[in-house]
Parts: sequence; C-alpha cells; structure tokens
Amino acid sequence: MRTPINNASILLLPLLLTLSGCSKPSLDVLSSPTVIGPATPIAVHIHDPHGVSKLTATVTQNGAKYQAWETNATSKNIDTTFNFQVGVKTTPQLHDGPAHLVLEATSGGLLHGTSRWERDVNVVTQPPLVSADSDQHYLYLGMADLATMNITGNYTSAGVRVGDQAFRAWPMPGGKPGLFSLFAFAWNMPASTTPLAYASNGSGNDVTTPLTVVFPKREQPVYTQHQIQISDQFMQKVLSELDPNGTGDPVARFVKINTEMRQANNKTLSDLRLKTADHFLWHEPFARQSHAQAEATFADVRSYIYHGQKIDQQVHLGYDLAVTQHVGVEASNDGRIVWAAPLGIYGNCIVVDHGYGLQTIYGHMSRIDVHVGDEVKRSQIMGLSGMTGMAGGDHIHFAMQLDGVQIDPKEWWDAHWIQDHVVRRVDVPGFGK
Repeated sequence: MRTPINNASILLLPLLLTLSGCSKPSLDVLSSPTVIGPATPIAVHIHDPHGVSKLTATVTQNGAKYQAWETNATSKNIDTTFNFQVGVKTTPQLHDGPAHLVLEATSGGLLHGTSRWERDVNVVTQPPLVSADSDQHYLYLGMADLATMNITGNYTSAGVRVGDQAFRAWPMPGGKPGLFSLFAFAWNMPASTTPLAYASNGSGNDVTTPLTVVFPKREQPVYTQHQIQISDQFMQKVLSELDPNGTGDPVARFVKINTEMRQANNKTLSDLRLKTADHFLWHEPFARQSHAQAEATFADVRSYIYHGQKIDQQVHLGYDLAVTQHVGVEASNDGRIVWAAPLGIYGNCIVVDHGYGLQTIYGHMSRIDVHVGDEVKRSQIMGLSGMTGMAGGDHIHFAMQLDGVQIDPKEWWDAHWIQDHVVRRVDVPGFGK
C-alpha cells in the first residue's frame, strides 16, 4: 500500500533545502586578469546567505595543476570580498606562456555547494623594456608633440604618460620598426610634470623612461580672463533649449548646465578617441575657417556675471570663430565623421577623426549636412554655423582633441610646426607634396 504524499511537505521541501544550505555562492571577480605576472592582484566578491567556507585559486599550465592560493577562513557574512595575489612569486613553477586560472568558492551551508570561475590567461615573468628617442621635446601648455620609442618583450599597452593622462603608441607607418605616440601637455598640467614613455604587460610590470623635454618659460601661452555678461534673454534661451522640463531657481539650473552638462559633454567627446583610425587620414596642414575672426581663444577663463554677481567660472577649450550668420562650416582637414548630432552645451556638433587619436570638433551649428561614417575633405562644407547650445551669437566653436585631451589647435594650422614636430619623426604619406 502506497503512503500518501503530504502536500504541505512538498511545499516545505524547497524552503528546507534552502535553510539547510544547498544553494551555491555567487562569485564575481572584480579584477578580472588576462595576464599573470610576479604577483597579480585579484579581488573576488562572494554572495551566499550561508557565508563562505573556502576559496581556492588554481593555475593549470602544460597539463600540470598548481594551487596558487587558498583560504580556509570561514566567513559567515552574506557578502565577502577576498583580495589576494597569484603569480610567479607564490607559484614559482609557472613560466612564460598560456595557462588556465580557476577560482572555486564553497558555500558555508550544510551541503557546501560550490561555484567556479575560470579564464585562459597568459603568464609573463619578465617586464618589457622601453627606450625613447633622444630628441629634445619643446613643450607648451595646451599643445602637442610626438615621441618615438622601441619596446622589447611582451606588452599589452604602451605610449606616453603625462601626469595622469595616457596617450597611446602606434606602430610606425609603412612597416618601419618602432612605435610613435602623439601626446599632449594639457593646459592645466603642472609645468614640473615630466612626460614618460611607458610599456605595460598587464601584470603590474609597468616600465617607464623619461623623455628629454624643454619647457621654455618665456614662450608659454598666457590665458586670458573674460567676463561673460548673462542677460535674462540668454538665461532663458539656455534653459529652454538645454533644460526644457526643469523647474526651480534659474541661476541654479544655469550653473548645473554649465558645470555638470559640460563635464558630461566633454566625457562624450573624450570617449570618441576609441573611434579613431590607425593611420593618417590627412596629408596637409589643418585649415582655419576661411575669413573668420576669433572672438575667443583656447583656455580662456570665463567668469559668468548675472545681475552684477558672479555665478560661475569655466575654461573655454577652443576657438570661437565668427564670419557671418549661417556661414558654411569647413572641415579643417581630411577625415571621417565620428559624431554628427546635438551635444548639450555644444549644440549641433560634428567631430571629425583624422587618425591616431587626433580629432576636430565643430559646435553651435544651425544645420548638419554630414553623417557618422562619411569621409570629408579639407575645406568641405559640413553644415552651417549657428547659435545652438550655450552660444550667445552665431559662430563656430572649433576645438581639437588628442586621445580625448582637448588641445590648442594653432600648432596644427602651422605647416612648419607639423614638419618639425611630426613629419621629421614619422612618415605622413603625401605631406608637403
């Protein structure tokens, strides 16, 4: 005779299993390594209602399995983060080449459920070597230069670091040996900062070597100070265009646009560095907008005055070029469109990529006549000037950025500067012909 099944027991079974601890921990690797060096840091977050009884890290290489790290310290916390290192220092049997890393977490529940995370990695035991050119690099605030370098050994990234900013290295054109990096000395970078050629293999084995630099004190740019008088009409124009659904104090809304939106817009521009070509798209000096008068220049410090009170201060990272209303906006050089849409304070905006992280920016346009992906030629009309975004009159906001760092365009308008700082160090196909 069959024993009748108690429905209540069936309903309680999942709960009993959960309480007894049959669940598996959730394992999230916060620092997910692709390269293992001498002592590569790893951070693991584990979530389990019953805590963690064990966490192990093993590395398998050429069929041999090595225990790289283990903890038997039981944690009863629902959420636990473990920080440890794996690498050649703790596992000297490892050698250069591919390997397989496995992390395994064991629940503190009665049934000790386990979760596993694994990834193919590359073991690198020696740091790369980097050597930079011996040229004297004359550096000016807000401007650019080019360095060449050679790297031996395994590396995952390389280039030039200036303070906390990094500029990528690229293979020399035409298959020539070595690398080069276009880099910038930002407008607000401390003058004592020494640019460093660097190479990293992703395992913490970063190496650097300083560039030879000259920082002429007398020839450094002097940034101008301007007061921008904010009228009620301009205040309302900005708010209605850039914060149409906003409420509250108009001054607070204006300042928020001028600070937070500006920061977000500049972040969008900077991220476009990831859409650059790996070759030169130009072969002539960059052209300035025809017949234009500069109403503002690079790194002007602007104080915003409203009803006699200073309400904000910002730095203007470009040139305001004015001709007439709705003048045709000219591409400064050959390139490819990577942005053609409204962009907050810049209004209707176009960004042209010229290769190797160098890009030009055109803001406040009344009309855009190009699309992302279009190829443009030097002096080609891409649309019409205007006063969209945070513009008080019809003009073009023209700017340049290098690997996401906005720079002074005036060097790139100078054929002699390009010849001396770029062409003599790296081949720009067709330049000067």
